[in-house]
Amino acid sequence: MSEDDWSDYGQDTRAIRAGQRRTREQEHSDPIFATSSYVFSSAAEAADRFSGKQPGNIYSRFTNPTVRAFEERLAVMEGGQRCIATASGMAAIASVAFGLLKAGDHVACSRGVFGNTTLLFQNYLAKFGVATTFVNLTDYRGWESALQPDTRFLFLETPSNPLTEIVDIARLAAIAHRNGSLLIVDNCFCTPALQQPLALGADIVIHSATKYLDGQGRCVGGAIVGPNELLEKEIYPFLRTGGPAMSPFNAWVFLKGLETLSLRMRAHCDNAGALARWLETRPWVERVYYPGLISHAQHELAMKQQSGGGGIVSFDVRGGRDAAWKLIDATRLLSITANLGDTKTTITHPATTTHGRLGDAERAAAGIGDGLVRVAVGLEDLGDLQRDLSRAFPE
Repeated sequence: MSEDDWSDYGQDTRAIRAGQRRTREQEHSDPIFATSSYVFSSAAEAADRFSGKQPGNIYSRFTNPTVRAFEERLAVMEGGQRCIATASGMAAIASVAFGLLKAGDHVACSRGVFGNTTLLFQNYLAKFGVATTFVNLTDYRGWESALQPDTRFLFLETPSNPLTEIVDIARLAAIAHRNGSLLIVDNCFCTPALQQPLALGADIVIHSATKYLDGQGRCVGGAIVGPNELLEKEIYPFLRTGGPAMSPFNAWVFLKGLETLSLRMRAHCDNAGALARWLETRPWVERVYYPGLISHAQHELAMKQQSGGGGIVSFDVRGGRDAAWKLIDATRLLSITANLGDTKTTITHPATTTHGRLGDAERAAAGIGDGLVRVAVGLEDLGDLQRDLSRAFPE
């Protein structure tokens, strides 16, 4: 089936069927094309492939059937025209930056992004003459004030990491477009199963496929989804030249992950919502951050913009870092790791892990306190998760 045929199908069907092109072997499952290169029938055909006159495989750094199947499936699920797969989520962000930006350009970026994203803009793009202004995610006046004539794009995560703040994508897209800027949204926490930023006005969507798209913590990868012309002309050439490519095996794993994405995300939401409500009743918890809670500052927007609260729950433990570390160290079931999106529940202390390379002032500006704990809620039994989190502070 061609990509145009998927408009009449539901999201779960797209997640299972889109992007597959069976070979002459008529395999039922998606094959892995474990090859670095391809054979041409003639010198003329090779020349036409390399020049772009003839479509087809050239070299697996930038053309591989398994990777292409993953790209086509995710593009269909996000409602985008094109997807470019990369070696990691950070490789996806770096590819967008190197593809779109030049010396003298300006970027507006949310403070509530993954720590390494902040460092990429602040420490590395600055070396090439790109300036970045950091803005509080929900400060719309701040976004407008940050815009300059040479602002190439606005970059953000919604929900944010780790405080799960929500921004009105449509409102921010309008702000960006009035300035002639692009809006780029990292959709890692929600995935297309819960949120579709392109339909709300975003121009490009970023993914760390390592997280929920995989779903079992097996592989590292990233993805960029957006309009074909923009990706083909400005971002794909960097992937072809710079080489931050996804491996065929990883692409195959992500293809399998997409097949169960909607099912898993619904289960993650159910577990996370129940755990967040339970945490709000614990005396050792000062505050809970979860979009599905009525107490969340942007709850109403989240329920309008997303089809679920997501799987990430963060909370402040009374007693600061010592109490947070005590809680984390007392767990036996939860995995102490900074990764997320796994069927196994993970727990981490953002101030000393995911955002540990930021300065004290930067963490404070992002609202990340020493008592903050982030839990990526998996699919285990809810009662077991509650008991594990209670070990440090028995009631």
